Amino acid sequence: MISPFVGRVTDWYKKETGNDYTPENDPGVQFVQGVCERANQGGYDTVVMGASFRTTGQVLALAGCPRLTISPALLEELDATEGSVSAQIGSGEGSGKPTEPLSEAAFRWGHNQDAMANDKLAEGIRRFHDDQLELESLIDKRLG
Repeated sequence: MISPFVGRVTDWYKKETGNDYTPENDPGVQFVQGVCERANQGGYDTVVMGASFRTTGQVLALAGCPRLTISPALLEELDATEGSVSAQIGSGEGSGKPTEPLSEAAFRWGHNQDAMANDKLAEGIRRFHDDQLELESLIDKRLG
């Protein structure tokens, strides 16, 4: 499973550029759309689950993604919205074999060239590390 954080990507771009975004040009939405497209075209055996939404517009722009984790507040807003929702993107579930596999070198270079990807990956690893240390401390105290 791949769970890209729509809102965190958008937040990064807002901070870097000072721009506001609509769902149509939202970098977080575009990122998840790209992940879904790559998973579909590449035939990867994975499920894409968009997460960390800031607006209902982001959620609706990703209708069709196989899984979405949506906060209760945004679910309530969506529930109160009139109309129907149609899929905006493909299923995000791979089928078949990858048509053009990406070499490790190409992947690493592409990642290196994406400042957002570098920043958010490093931040995520640091957060997981800090959370692990905190959890270990809580367990040590509990087991005493």
